[in-house]
Amino acid sequence: MKKQLKTRKYHQWVKILVLGLALNAPYTFAEKSKKPVLPKSYESKATPAEITDTDRMFIDLREAARKNDVFRTQQLSSNLANYPFDDYVAYFRIKPQLFDSAGGARNDYSADAQVVAFLNQYQGTALADRLRNDWLLVLGKRKDWVRFDAEYAKFVLDDDTQVKCYSLLSKLSQGENPTKLAIDSRAVLLDPSYFGQACQELVPSLVAAGGMTPSEAKAIGRAASERGFDTMAKRLGGDDPIGDIVKAAKADPSKAYRDFLQTSSRYSKENQAVAWGVIGQFLAKKLDPNADDAYRLQQELGYNELLSVESQEWKVRAGLRAKDWVLVKNAIDGMNPVVRSKDPAWTYWYGRALKAEGQDAKAKDSFELIAEQYNFYGQLAREELGKSNHAPARTKVTEQEIDAMATRKGFIRGERLYAMNLRFEGNREWNWELRNMTDKQLLAAAEYAKRINLYDRVVNTADRTKQEHDFSLRYPTPYRDELSPIARQIDLNLAWAYGLIRQESRFIMNASSSVGASGLMQVMPNTAKYVAKKIGMTNYTNDKLSDTNTNLTLGSNYLNMVLIDLDGSWVLASAAYNAGPSRSKAWREKLTSPTEGAIFAETIPFTETRTYVKNVLSNANYYSSVMNGQTQSLKQRLGVITPKAATQSELP
Repeated sequence: MKKQLKTRKYHQWVKILVLGLALNAPYTFAEKSKKPVLPKSYESKATPAEITDTDRMFIDLREAARKNDVFRTQQLSSNLANYPFDDYVAYFRIKPQLFDSAGGARNDYSADAQVVAFLNQYQGTALADRLRNDWLLVLGKRKDWVRFDAEYAKFVLDDDTQVKCYSLLSKLSQGENPTKLAIDSRAVLLDPSYFGQACQELVPSLVAAGGMTPSEAKAIGRAASERGFDTMAKRLGGDDPIGDIVKAAKADPSKAYRDFLQTSSRYSKENQAVAWGVIGQFLAKKLDPNADDAYRLQQELGYNELLSVESQEWKVRAGLRAKDWVLVKNAIDGMNPVVRSKDPAWTYWYGRALKAEGQDAKAKDSFELIAEQYNFYGQLAREELGKSNHAPARTKVTEQEIDAMATRKGFIRGERLYAMNLRFEGNREWNWELRNMTDKQLLAAAEYAKRINLYDRVVNTADRTKQEHDFSLRYPTPYRDELSPIARQIDLNLAWAYGLIRQESRFIMNASSSVGASGLMQVMPNTAKYVAKKIGMTNYTNDKLSDTNTNLTLGSNYLNMVLIDLDGSWVLASAAYNAGPSRSKAWREKLTSPTEGAIFAETIPFTETRTYVKNVLSNANYYSSVMNGQTQSLKQRLGVITPKAATQSELP
């Protein structure tokens, strides 16, 4: 049920929120009262401030800036001369002058003086770094490398793929070794969704300079084609000799597999290899057992480095699904090193492949690399090493350390932006304030967020600690008085329910998705009506989904229903809650033999659902430790998924 989150419209009482409160935070209420109640230690720090007409004008300015509407932003900003967020007013006025209505960088100099003045006035702030990011895209398009390099050196976040590509283009233009730059580009050119104009210029430039081979460029273009970016693919690598095979594999991988068995000899060894890699990827996404055979044929031919990131990752998954540990090991050996190191999944499965080969000492070394990570694969690695998955010892912070957080400018600004329903900007301010904090400071900030009921910030902030931890903050349990009796009545595991809510909404009560799911448990309207009828909730209407107790009741009952419908498997039920029971059953139907839950989870075809299931079950294990001091083997929790013919479910 979890989709991209956005915040719902205000309830009337939200319009009197205070500077220290966030719109998206949950609240407790005094009995028979509709007034928000602050924790006592923070009551005196909040003075009610109504959302004014000027605030609404500021919100309109932000929307006009999002659309790069120069005229409207100039008009609105002129009426906000004395607004407290003067930097945002200036930013929203300047940014549309840098980009056209389609989001492309403008190739002119008209806003340069304004940008320089802004960066000087607001240097060191989150928004200055954001504007510098914007300007770097303009400077890169302009090929103004002297100014680009000077500004890039000051870009703190450095998290924009296009900017990275422009940086490599700048170095290339100044005569740096093209072969080295091509090697550096492998860490950048991973996801075609973020390439934009800059990366589409970089690849052919590296080919022309002799740093990248035409085959390597075609491989990058093929990765774009696999994702549906056909025009981009041609710009990156030119015509692809197996372009028709890519299209055929996307449309019907089973047919493409059969056809290529007959025609593969017409192609060069290199093109045969990459074609089998593409066919293997799309077969694997269909959970077709022929994926293992396609990838074996590719492995015999070689050219692993010319496979896309998607094909490299699905090669591992195809091997896992087939229990082909030789293919799993070879696939991970042939991965882009950046991709391999980025996801602990590949370190864990490499250890498992070594263990299957009887190389126990090397397998142990692999597991040790991720055993201190508090995630799904970190937990599984710890179990392989015979270690417990108890939550780590709690580090406590003092009241003085917590109180110091209330004066942090980024938090004060973030809270006010949340109060205006500007969550994106609020998160930017909050997260910028967290930079360079010690673990103790992060825990103090998380506790401060808890006291002002910003539970998503509690989780986000506590999640960042490296050595000192407080898992009661990383895995908080708000609404326990409401959720516990509901779970107890239907015998629903409370730790699992909390693990799911943490993943669904981060405890933002009024969160809603692009498809209409809402509340703590992100319940869909049609699902809510179905469950309400089944449990005898009379007079139910969908506007009641915003009520905490109603949302928890319907979400918990639905979770229990899918668990029963799917034979008590937490893996299948978690997948069903996210993607629907029919899909979960169809994925199980594709199994050819009993499969361990971790392999089933890793080979779920939908990226969102695959990530969701692993996070929910990892969360559940830690919630069990935090709430009860008990731990269960994650492997046992995942269980074994047995093949079963798909049946039509009446559940939505």
